[in-house]
This record gives sequence, structure tokens and C-alpha cells, in this order.
Amino acid sequence: MTDRMQDARMAGSGTRASLGLILALGLLSACGNITNRLASGELEQMSAVEIYQKGEGSLEGGQSEDAAFYFGEIERLYPYSEWAKRGLIMQAFAHHKDRAYDESRASAQRYLDFYPTSEDAAYAQYLLALSYYDQIDDIGRDQGLTFQALQALRAVIEQYPDSSYAAEAKLKFDLAFDHLAAKEMEIGRYYLKRNHYAAAARRFRVVVEDFQTTTHTAEALHRLVESYLSLGLLEEAQTAGAILGYNYRGTDWYQDSYALLTGRGLRPEAAGDNWLAAIYRQLVRGEWI
Repeated sequence: MTDRMQDARMAGSGTRASLGLILALGLLSACGNITNRLASGELEQMSAVEIYQKGEGSLEGGQSEDAAFYFGEIERLYPYSEWAKRGLIMQAFAHHKDRAYDESRASAQRYLDFYPTSEDAAYAQYLLALSYYDQIDDIGRDQGLTFQALQALRAVIEQYPDSSYAAEAKLKFDLAFDHLAAKEMEIGRYYLKRNHYAAAARRFRVVVEDFQTTTHTAEALHRLVESYLSLGLLEEAQTAGAILGYNYRGTDWYQDSYALLTGRGLRPEAAGDNWLAAIYRQLVRGEWI
């Protein structure tokens, strides 16, 4: 008990309203920015509907942390009610709105565990995916969260294909996938600028082989032309240029690669028997995406 609460009792403030205010102030001291949270004792006198409405009111007032608390209290006080079910998904939403991503993910996962066939299960899975996706930062950081976001978004797409969240999950999946390709490109450029051509080529190869549908493929092929020419691997450079020309002839990347190759007396054409030549053969048969 805080000194302030002791002083209040000594002063003889016995009204319920005063006590409620004091308890709220004590919670404020303990919980930082929480301002309108009722004490558990008061909540126990309220119905599940009333507590739910307190949570909604906190959300509308921009107090997401308070809202998550209220929705969680429904589960504690009325664990087998329909309102507890509603409160749990709303708690996941409130935590996410408050950027408490770990807590949001935990609530969403609990909802999926308890109510896997519920009409809100798709939304719970989507919130779980967002708890990873919304933490994806600049491409310079570790991309573990991006992989986790991709897995969770794929679950939305595959398990709930007819839900209203599938299309949005697909869009975010593509963006996260592109994000991973951007990371490989960043590392590849780093090596290329420092004349570590073999290491650079390995990164650009990953983009061409594993991230073909992203926006980085054309540049990756051009960087392969640069890297392989620098390594003296002329057939690989020519074949990379040929694939680039087949798919992205109108781009500046192709024009730059064409100039590099012809400047060495070479042409962008499939040559030799290497990994790029195999891709080119698949490409001209219409099998390469």
C-alpha cells in the first residue's frame, strides 16, 4: 500500500468514490501511463457486458493498454461466457494497437487454441501474423521476424482462403518476401563494392533462384553480369545477360549489362553448362517463373 493510500485512510475518507480514486492513483503509480483502470474489486461487482463496455470505451479514448486489461478481466471473471470469447480477441487487438506485440501474439494464439473453428479464428491468425509483420524494420537488421511473418501470413492464406483477411495477408506476404530479397541484395552490393565478387555472386544467385517473383530480380541478374565478368566467368555473365534480356529487355539494368558485355566483345546469350544455363533452358520452355 502506498503512503498516499495510508494518509487517505487516516484522514477518514470512507466513501467508495474516494477509495476508487485512490486505488486508481495507486495503479497509475505502479503501471506508468495507465490512467483510467478500475480496481479488480470494483470490476468483480460488474457484469461481463459492463466490463466489455469499459474496454470499448478505453479503446475509443485511445487507452489501448487499459482496454487490454479490461478485456482480459472478462476472461478471468467470466471464463466460460461468450463475452470472455469476445474479450480475448479484443484483447489481442488492443495489445496490437498498443504495440505490445508479444502480448498480442499470446492472446491471439490462445484464441486459436480455445476457439479454432470460430468465425474470428481467421482474424486471430491475421493478428498473430501482424505481430511479426509490423515489427519488420529496415533491411539492415536481422530478418528472423520476416521469416516468422511469412510463416504466419502463409497460415492465413492457406487455412482461411475465403476469409476477408486472405487478400491482405497475400499482399503483406509479397511485401515481406520482397523484403528478404532486398536483404540479400544489400549484402551482395556490400561485397561487390569491396571487390569480393564470389561472395557477391552467391547473394545475387539466391535472389535469382529463390526470389524470382520480387522486384529485385532484374538488378540481381545485372549484378551477376558484373560479378562474373570480374571473375572471368564469361559464359555465366553472358547467360545472366540473356535471361535479363528475355525478361527485362526494356529496363536500364539490361541496357547496362548489354553495354558491359559488348564492351568485352561478348553478347547476351546462353553459353556453357552452368546453373544459369539450366535456368535459361527452363525459361525458353516456359517453365521458369
